[in-house]
Amino acid sequence: MNNNIVVGTDNNFDNEVLSARMPVLVDFWAPWCGPCRMVAPVVDELANELQGKLKVVKVNTDENYGVASRYGIMSIPTLGIFRNGRMVDSVIGAVPKQHLVKKLNSYIESAS
Repeated sequence: MNNNIVVGTDNNFDNEVLSARMPVLVDFWAPWCGPCRMVAPVVDELANELQGKLKVVKVNTDENYGVASRYGIMSIPTLGIFRNGRMVDSVIGAVPKQHLVKKLNSYIESAS
């Protein structure tokens, strides 16, 4: 896995995501999900390109149902944007990279 991506779990989610000082993109996914595999390379690219401005966390919903349930994740992939300890936005489904960049930039710019 990409060194710029943190594996999120039910046990570390609060520390890795809710306590983060920068905006966090959380990729809620599962191994059997085709659209999740389609969006994974985009998430990897964003983790590299926005390093130091955005934290990226991947949560396997099959293994970490508690977090997925807590945030009402009903469809995957769901890309949640967290800031200051709460989910402030989300994108459901595989979307073009430019769509994500535009959405993320507004949160990154307002955080600096």
